[in-house]
Amino acid sequence: MMRICIKNATIVNEGEKYVGTVIVEDELIYAVIKGNPEPQTKCDRVIDANGYYLIPGVIDDHVHFREPGLTHKADIATESSAAAAGGVTSFMDMPNCKPQTVTIEALEEKFNLASQKSIVNYSFYFGATNDNTDLFSQLDKTRVCGIKLFMGASTGNMLVEKRESLKRIFQAAPILIATHCENPEIIEWNTELAKMKFGEDPDIKYHSRIRSEAACWESTKEAVLLAQETGARLHVLHLSTARELSLFTDLPVSQKQITSEACVSHLMFCEDDYSNYGARIKCNPSVKTFKDREALHRALRTNLIDVIATDHAPHLLSEKEGGSLKAASGMPSIQFSLNCMMELVRQGIFTIEQMVNKMCHTPADLFQIDKRGYIRPGYKADLVILNPEAEWTVTKDCILSKCGWSPYEGQTFHTKVEKTFVNGNLVYNDGQVNEAYRGEPLRFNR
Repeated sequence: MMRICIKNATIVNEGEKYVGTVIVEDELIYAVIKGNPEPQTKCDRVIDANGYYLIPGVIDDHVHFREPGLTHKADIATESSAAAAGGVTSFMDMPNCKPQTVTIEALEEKFNLASQKSIVNYSFYFGATNDNTDLFSQLDKTRVCGIKLFMGASTGNMLVEKRESLKRIFQAAPILIATHCENPEIIEWNTELAKMKFGEDPDIKYHSRIRSEAACWESTKEAVLLAQETGARLHVLHLSTARELSLFTDLPVSQKQITSEACVSHLMFCEDDYSNYGARIKCNPSVKTFKDREALHRALRTNLIDVIATDHAPHLLSEKEGGSLKAASGMPSIQFSLNCMMELVRQGIFTIEQMVNKMCHTPADLFQIDKRGYIRPGYKADLVILNPEAEWTVTKDCILSKCGWSPYEGQTFHTKVEKTFVNGNLVYNDGQVNEAYRGEPLRFNR
């Protein structure tokens, strides 16, 4: 039995911020003590976290770790290391790899790969297609986080756009449906117009006109209507427009059938930033206007948006060359997502308590994750120690994602992840990743 005492920390948990002590016994939180009395329990290691924040481990419900089949730009080992360095202790990975995760065999292979390679905890989405709803009944609800549905452009046969196919998926899904919502017909129309005006590969500054507000609105509205019609549990990913927010309710997640996510890219960037970052910030849905970003910021102070995730999607820089049509969409961000959100806290966009709620508590509640997302006795000891007064600048040599670049290179942050614990194990410590540790599959109470 191993006991670790983290004392004098400023604990941020369940809407409170207070100085206290957390005692970890093996993989679980043994005690949470308010104030700074000396613990009566003998501990094998004592960490003085005076002046530091202690928060639950971040749960990222939206990543693309690219394995199997796309490992030239990312894999589970490298990206889970980046996650640990960023204070992310659990991830949920998307199915658009090679082969796509649209069969039970492909799904089990990903769980097997993660058991051998992942430093943090994990689960995987099952990909919906036009013809695989018969497999839904075989999914283990306690292991699989959700069913991913692309209602916008995707690879292979994962784009589902006909309403009868969509309704069949909504009716058959035994667990949460997570949707990428962009209307492909509107995108195709906008693409042809852009080509006529600006050539075969319009400049990146036109990306948000091609992947437009209307494309997002029409698709998200359709997904919400289908969920209301069928009673399916719907989670809409990466909201990017102010208009979409009107489709959601400001209620606690426990009272919702339909929930939403905002991603770091849409909270940090807007279309004005294309002039500085070019295709490095190209993603789908596109980053939109400054006013859209402001609306997303405001929604984070309410329950209109339930969780913050990354849509971490590494590509090689060579794949990011080109304009609105040729450059690959997606960016690596998991290593710096917590730093980015702490910058928004610093700017007064929301409080640190609200940030912890959106990145730690609510993901656990929304997906019904067993014993994670909170600092509570008996819960898994997924914990992060943050230094709130550490000014530092992102340089290429500190990037752990396999693609080797970040849109945040040159960015100065004022908070630093000092230590990350996964199941009570110190997996990241002052710049060093414990590559020997292996996380465990998430369990869902369904």
